[in-house]
Amino acid sequence: MGVKLYGMAGSPNVRGAMLGLAEKGVDYELIDVAPPFKAPEHLVRNPFGRVPVLEHDGFVLYETQAILRYLDQAFPGPSLQPADAHETARMNQILGIIDYYLFQTWSGAIAFERLVATNFFGRPSDLEQIEAAVPLARRCADVLESLVSAPYLTGETYSLADIRLMPHFHWFRFTPEGEAILADKGRLAQWFQHVSQRPGAQRVLQ
Repeated sequence: MGVKLYGMAGSPNVRGAMLGLAEKGVDYELIDVAPPFKAPEHLVRNPFGRVPVLEHDGFVLYETQAILRYLDQAFPGPSLQPADAHETARMNQILGIIDYYLFQTWSGAIAFERLVATNFFGRPSDLEQIEAAVPLARRCADVLESLVSAPYLTGETYSLADIRLMPHFHWFRFTPEGEAILADKGRLAQWFQHVSQRPGAQRVLQ
């Protein structure tokens, strides 16, 4: 049966899973499906109606962070989690920031309204929703700028934190709010320039 990934290739969460698959060198089939899942023939059942969903030899898993941790354990290739305790703790801290604060502002509100709503749903951006998201979006950028190490977010190891942030950063910088918020974030800009040159990133983020 191999590996199947259900989701939309433009979704930052789906792209996170795709980056993990690329780094581990896993061949997979991307099945383009928008939530909620309605086709009973698909073995995928996510009660929250979200993507991505991974299917590996009959084992079904949802939630991006869970998928990435599974990929790192289930497949050979370079480890995507640091061996150092401090780096691991920082990775988990950054993952928490991304999942609980950054996603809802950078992608869920600002990038969605500026890019998805206008280009795919044909409606104007909800400016009130964007304005409400800006303070927390700016705080997330400030915090990450203070935490980022070189050459990767946590130091010497390219980790799940880099993989999770990269797709959100990629879309956010194309919005007026993202451009303004990231304008003075030199360390984050240098980080993104570095990680976006990885072969897997160039394939997924194109």
